[in-house]
Formats: sequence, C-alpha cells, structure tokens
Amino acid sequence: MLTLTLPALNNLAAWQKTKTNLPQFDIELMKANTAQTPEWIHFGAGNIFRGFIAPLQQQLLDKGFAKTGIIAADTFDDEIIDKIYKPFDNLALLVTMCKDGSLEKSVIASIAESYKATPQNKTHWNQLKKIFKAPSLKIVSFTITEKGYALRNINGEILPIVQKDFEIGNSAPVHAMSIITALMVERFNNGAAPVALVSMDNCSQNGEKLQNAILEIADAWFKNNFISKEFISYLKDSKKVTFPWTMIDKITPRPSQNVQEQLEKDNINSMASIMTTKGTFIAPFVNAEKPQYLVIEDNFPAGRPLFENLKDFGVFLADRTAVSKSERMKVTACLNPLHTALAIYGCLLGYTSISKEMQNPLLVALVKQIGYNEGLPVVEDPVILNPKSFIDEVINERLVNPNIPDTPQRIATDTSQKMPVRFGETIKAYIEKNKDLNTLIGIPLVIAGWFRYLLGVDSKGQKFEISSDPMLKEMQENLKQVKIGDKSTAKDVLKPILANETLFGTDLTKTILASKIASIFEDLIADDSAVENVLKKYLNF
Repeated sequence: MLTLTLPALNNLAAWQKTKTNLPQFDIELMKANTAQTPEWIHFGAGNIFRGFIAPLQQQLLDKGFAKTGIIAADTFDDEIIDKIYKPFDNLALLVTMCKDGSLEKSVIASIAESYKATPQNKTHWNQLKKIFKAPSLKIVSFTITEKGYALRNINGEILPIVQKDFEIGNSAPVHAMSIITALMVERFNNGAAPVALVSMDNCSQNGEKLQNAILEIADAWFKNNFISKEFISYLKDSKKVTFPWTMIDKITPRPSQNVQEQLEKDNINSMASIMTTKGTFIAPFVNAEKPQYLVIEDNFPAGRPLFENLKDFGVFLADRTAVSKSERMKVTACLNPLHTALAIYGCLLGYTSISKEMQNPLLVALVKQIGYNEGLPVVEDPVILNPKSFIDEVINERLVNPNIPDTPQRIATDTSQKMPVRFGETIKAYIEKNKDLNTLIGIPLVIAGWFRYLLGVDSKGQKFEISSDPMLKEMQENLKQVKIGDKSTAKDVLKPILANETLFGTDLTKTILASKIASIFEDLIADDSAVENVLKKYLNF
C-alpha cells in the first residue's frame, strides 16, 4: 500500500502503476531554499489552496522557473495543520475530476512548510515573524473566504473579537486581519522591505477589502499607541506595500467518498476525510474540476513568481481594470448567476446534484436565458477572457460534470448576500443603458423563485431545510402570510422587499420588474406543483 509521505515517493514503480504524476524537482532542495530565502507565504490552507495555488507553484518548480516553494499557514482552523499537513509531510494529492468520468492524479509537493498562524503557538508564531522579517519575501497571499476580511457584523458594528484586538494591540492578535497586520509590523520594524499582499478569494474587489481591513486595524493601533505613524505610511506607500486585485475561479468541493474509494482501489492508503471541530471537511486529497482561472493585477513591488509561464494553467497577468472586468464578468453574468438559479430551482424541484439538474431541459433553458440573453448584452468584455466562451465552458463542461459532487443546497447558502451582485448589477446595467427591462425573463424567474424557495416547501409539497442565510428570519417574517394554494395571500407582500436597494442593488418597485416578479411569484404559489409549469410558461416550453 502506498502512503502520501516523502519516503513513499521513492517507490516510483508503485506510483507509476497508479498513473499518478509525481513532482519533477528536488523536494529537499526546494525546502532548503525556502527556509533560507522564503519568497511566498499563503494564509488559508484549505482545498482551493492545495488544489489550485500550490499546483501552480509546482508547475513553476517542475519547469525550473522557481527554486522555492510556498509556506502554508492557517488563521482559522489550525487543526488541519496537525491532521492533514504534518502527517503527510505537507504533501497533497490533487485529483482532477474530468467530464468523461476519469480521474487525473498528481502529488503536490510545492508546500515547503506549514504553520498555525496564532500567537498562542509560540514556536509557529516565532517562525512566522522570522518569515515576515526576511527581505526575500515577495508575496503574502490569502484564501480565507470573504468573511475572513470582515471587521464588522451585518449591522456595521465592530466584531467583539476585532474590538479586543484594537485594545490589546499587536502582541497577541486573534482575528485573521489583526494577525497579518501584526506580522507586517515585524516586517516594518526590521527594514520595511517591500511586499505584495494578495487576496485570491472569490469576492469582489478582494484587494481593496484586504487593504481596508489592514489599514483600519493599523489606524486603531496607532490611536491606542501600539504602533508609529510611520508604519501606517509604510502600508500606504505603493512602492513598498501593494494589494493587487485578483479574480479566481475553480470548484474544489468537499472530499468525495467516491474519489476516496477509487484511491483505495489504487492502493493509496490513509485517504479518509475528516471533519474538524470547527466544521471543516478536508482530506489528504483534494478533488477538483479541471477548468481554472486566476487573473492577477501585476503589481508586485518586491518581484513575483513567473506567473507569465502559467497561461496554459489559466493564469493571466493584467491591470486592475481587466481584473475588475473579469471578476464582474464571472459573478454578474457568466457563472455565479447561473449557479444561484440552479441552486434555487434545484432545491424546489428536489435535486441534490448540480450535474443532474443540467439533465433537465427547463433548467438548461433557464441558465442559458440568464447567461447568454440577459447577462452577455451588458457585461464588459475583459478581453483577456472571452465572456461567451466562458459561458460555453460553464454550461457545456463545468455544470454538467457528473464527477463534481456539488449541490444546489450548498450553493443556496447566503443567497440574500449574492442577489445584489449576481442579479442587481445586470438590472442596474439595463437601467443605465436604457435597455428594456421587460425583456428580462430569467432574472425575474430567479428572484420570484427565491421567494418561493423561502417558504421551505418543494414542488411535491414536501418541507425541506432552507440553507443558512443572515437574512433568513427577516425574509420569512415578510413572507409569513403567504400560503401555497392561495394566490391572494401574496398580494402586496413583495413590495417592501423589492424596494430594498441593499438586497437588489436598486429599488425594483420603481421598475417594471416589480409587477413581473410579483406575477411570477403568484403563479409559483398557485399549488405545490406549479414550479415546473411556471418555468415552462415563461421559458416558452
């Protein structure tokens, strides 16, 4: 039996028998080089890092374009360091799930070391401080999810954990952004060398979110006499510290039981997934789709990895405008709106698989309507990525991939937070360009479908669990009088909801869409089985 450890990699014949790609560089030399002159540290040691970012550096190492690896650190769930990184010598097994059902396997060895990013672990904390003091450090990157940058709750109030960090200062920070700011203090106090802080999280204007959080913490520490004004000047000096924007796109779902079983059949041992006490599902392997994109603003004051050699792996260097357009293209037109549409109607129609949904002609027609007919006409072309080709790949290769164990229930999480960007931006673009809002069909279907979804009853009259959402209680309170089977109970219910500019990016009651959405919603609650009939009616089936 093979194990995912450094000594086991010497058994080349056994690995070749499993058709697993192995690293083509000297791993020990890479580790030694990284320890001596660290160049890249990444915070957020989860699946998107192990399944996308680390493999990119591996490509550079394999081709001789890099000599050092990436140092991994985790601020949220350091249990994965103990259970997934250390036991497997910081290796990961990337399993690419192809559309034809085949699996491509690669051992990822570009992670030089891993640390718990918490001052409570003195050994790891001292190592992190040492890394940040190193003049050789060029890039600090992040995949910590959008919530990792948030200093306030939904009401705009400073989180208690952040307030405590404000008061205690940089000696024992707890919040992820406080931890990074404290480490940047170490860099400033030891030569103030340049560095790029790069968010690679799937959120709009991610570099700005990171920058604003760091500066707000630094400002609070300055007011409380923990740091000097010169440190804030250092952070604001674009010749010293930059916050490049990025657009990232790759699905790395939770570990698949089917993949684990296949690996065990290939005699690759100890691949069982775990759930940490903080609820992270993770395994020694990462299963992921093949398509991937990373558009990076080329703004690195200390130099950077040779990303230009990774175009074949979906990496594009660009200016901020192109990054922003790429991100807007994805989240407002070509991928995210389609995902949300499938999430809402998938739950209503009883699906538990996105790929299964794509076998339903009605749902395929819905996502095509939203992507091709409604999103594309108003989306700005980033040039480096072709919007139509992007949608083609999403619909014909990505969403239909039966190997990707993604569910509408997962994607339906936090829908209220997604509405203003995924649909509101397109609506606003139609208004700004004086385009006929009455031509929109798919977007009103999704918004009305979301209200129907919030009733928690599917198209067979069965109750289902609604995915978590910060506005769930508020929305259900607004809809509490609605009864399926009695269209009259929907009268005037939606008006205050549709007027919410925060929710939809604009006051929909001032547009023709309000009456259209209300009419669709009334049709959807006519009876339990109305969902499919409504889709047929509005999509002309």
